[in-house]
Amino acid sequence: MNKYHKSSKGGERNTSGRETENGENCSPSTVPEVTTEPQEDTGINEEQMNQIKELSAVTPAKGNHVLHCLTVVGQIEGHYILPSQNKTTKYEHVIPQLVAIEEDPEIEGLIIILNTVGGDVEAGLAIAELISGMKKPTVSLVLGGGHSIGVPLAVSAKRSFIAPSATMTIHPVRMSGLVLGVPQTLSYFDRMQDRITRFVTENSHISEETFKSLMMNTGELTTDVGSVIDGEKAVSVGLIDELGSLSKAIDYLYGMIEGKIDYDGKGDK
Repeated sequence: MNKYHKSSKGGERNTSGRETENGENCSPSTVPEVTTEPQEDTGINEEQMNQIKELSAVTPAKGNHVLHCLTVVGQIEGHYILPSQNKTTKYEHVIPQLVAIEEDPEIEGLIIILNTVGGDVEAGLAIAELISGMKKPTVSLVLGGGHSIGVPLAVSAKRSFIAPSATMTIHPVRMSGLVLGVPQTLSYFDRMQDRITRFVTENSHISEETFKSLMMNTGELTTDVGSVIDGEKAVSVGLIDELGSLSKAIDYLYGMIEGKIDYDGKGDK
């Protein structure tokens, strides 16, 4: 059988190769190869990229120690799903991560980076309690903002840092939706607020009196009760341990891992 046939342009084509303008055969071996420039190595592999996309977390392994970076961003989502346009941190994603970090012998420390407006009180407290109860070295870093229930999350680590430009909003517990105007409702709010106050004061250097005065301040916010404090004031009142950014937080975490900085079950607070 003839291996040549007429092309639509009138030339002959060799079925084992390519057609040229005059019908001559160009064998596959003469087809120029298509090459691409090698992509720059970002230091993040595909598995780590998927971690970031799915869980807003990553475990870099190219440093002196293996750390896990957990971000708490946007609004902390609790028992109800928030609208899709909201940036959220889902507690059902965070809680299993914390258990896995504590049990994984390869992960030596945890850094929590916060830029959150707050959110569900019980979900936020649940995450904060888990972090506070971890045996592994932990540090937190507030960037941008650590507002509302983000305050307990910021102080839950064994050492807390805040950027000078970051702010924290301290205000009483609020509830949306139908609220019954009965004494039992006020009693519930008081108990919920006491849980937050007790956790914050037990995991930081701030006194209960100072924390409550900031929380019940009526002369600062125009439409709410409470206070907005910057990084310097957060350190001066004892809420956050130290001013600093990423490198300082990682250096401190390395110090705990290497035994240069002593800490007990609650850190060196």
